[in-house]
Amino acid sequence: MKDVEMKYVSSSNIQAIGYDEEEQTLVVKFAGGSIYHYFNVPENIYIDMMCTTSFGGFLNDNIKNVYQFEKVA
Repeated sequence: MKDVEMKYVSSSNIQAIGYDEEEQTLVVKFAGGSIYHYFNVPENIYIDMMCTTSFGGFLNDNIKNVYQFEKVA
C-alpha cells in the first residue's frame, strides 16, 4: 500500500486518520502510537467519519467488528 496522507483529528483516543481510495483502506493512528488498517471500507464511510463529532464513537459504532483489520504498528 502506498503512503496515505494522514489527517490529524481532535480526539482523546485517535491521533490521525487516512484513507487509500484505490485500496479502500482506512488507516487509523491511535493516541498510543498503534496504527491499524481497516480493509474494504467504502469511501462514504470515511467521509462520514471525517464529519463526525466523535471519532472514537464512530469507529466503535461503524468500523470495529464490521471490517477486517490488521495492526501494522
